[in-house]
Amino acid sequence: MRIILYTGKGGVGKTSIAAATALESAKRGLKTLIVSTDAAHSLGDSLDTQLSPEAVEIRKNLWAQEIDTIYETEQGWKKVQEYITSIMTSKTVKDITTEELTIFPGIEDLLSLLRILRYYKEKLYDVIVIDCAPTGETLALLSFPDMFRWWMDKLFPMKRRAIKLTKPVIEPLLGMPMPSDGVMGEIENIYNQMDEMRKILSNRDVTSVRIVVNPEKMVVKEAQRSFTYLNLYDFNVDAIVVNRMIPDNVTDDYFKAWKEIHKQYKEIIMESFYPIPIYYVPLFEKEIVGFKMLSRMGESLFKDKNPAEIYYNTKIQEIKKEEEGYTLSIYMPFTEKENLSLNQKADELIVKAGSYKRNIILPRTLLNYSIKGAKFDNDTLKIKFGGEGNEE
Repeated sequence: MRIILYTGKGGVGKTSIAAATALESAKRGLKTLIVSTDAAHSLGDSLDTQLSPEAVEIRKNLWAQEIDTIYETEQGWKKVQEYITSIMTSKTVKDITTEELTIFPGIEDLLSLLRILRYYKEKLYDVIVIDCAPTGETLALLSFPDMFRWWMDKLFPMKRRAIKLTKPVIEPLLGMPMPSDGVMGEIENIYNQMDEMRKILSNRDVTSVRIVVNPEKMVVKEAQRSFTYLNLYDFNVDAIVVNRMIPDNVTDDYFKAWKEIHKQYKEIIMESFYPIPIYYVPLFEKEIVGFKMLSRMGESLFKDKNPAEIYYNTKIQEIKKEEEGYTLSIYMPFTEKENLSLNQKADELIVKAGSYKRNIILPRTLLNYSIKGAKFDNDTLKIKFGGEGNEE
């Protein structure tokens, strides 16, 4: 099975790209499911089809679903929901519903991952395409298993036996119910499932992330930043999709300046993400709604390629903690080490080696350190950071 996640800044067209990918995959005979994990669902609008909280077949080999938080909560962890409700109502919080009580920050991420894990284990589909929320929320989704594991280790060290023994004493003192054996079992089950999901998300032979961008400054900057963090989390970014490029055959003077802007940012995109494959989708003359336009988009994007293929599977960036700072390793194939130069300005690192150039957004971890040295070996540039303060 393949899992493909599409992310990008809000408004770049990732829902359309994700839907076009799923449609193209289904056309090639692969049983494909497209899932929207964005709370502000627009997948149904893109497909011009009414969707539900369960997967529904909308075309041959194509299923679609918009994950609903309340529905998933009721289906997946009823005991935990009832326990949270009992805690709140024991403290005289009576003016909100059970559904509202169990909708807390991060719940969408948890429920989306649990549902995707279920599909993965059932093996009903060949391909799962995930239309993610905007970039920041996608990073939260992908890092949720690790975060959940940390909180579970810190907040739930008590075993079921201990809770059973202390329950009669603690409940009257606190004035609220302690979790039952069933609640603890459900939480432990969720914990184990998150551990499974973490392994699936980091399996580079199964899961890949594709970043959708428009050739515009703010969009490209956010994509660079998310690319860095995705690499730090060890997720495989196997493609960059540049959406809404003005076609060369558009000669109207009104678009002349825009074409120059697109040309400029096309070069920056190539510098920032090379050697990740980059695919281009034109700005169509009509809005991308419905199967006909999505099919056009898919054909333009993939041409003769299989949309479910893993287009790239090599880690581009890696940061390691050293005794006196950090080492940032950057994979730079087909590069000569002569004329190597580095320039750090604020959170941006510009790397030049011969005719090769990379623009990298540094993670916050490295912003308080300066470059102390660099070494190029086996197609990898290793940059040492140490001390305090940045050097340009």
